[in-house]
Amino acid sequence: MISEIKNLNDVERFMKQLVAEGTNAHPDEDFNNYIHMESGEPAYTTDEAGLRNALMEQAFDVCDLAGVDVYNVMQEIFLIETGLDKYIPLPSQV
Repeated sequence: MISEIKNLNDVERFMKQLVAEGTNAHPDEDFNNYIHMESGEPAYTTDEAGLRNALMEQAFDVCDLAGVDVYNVMQEIFLIETGLDKYIPLPSQV
């Protein structure tokens, strides 16, 4: 997991890492709330969730400074990385 988000490339890298972890991440959701569907156990330790929450805050800041919508950026990456872009239009295409 990256340790800091400084630019839009880092935002993309962060979201790709979340997808690789199997997380259906939403920018507004606290990572302490994510659970494994099969076991009901937390998906992240308190420290892991804290890091991801801090990175998400940084992603919001970077996107805001760049004048782009964090929700669109992350949704687009999620759709492409999961192959769902074949069925759901990308935010950049709407």
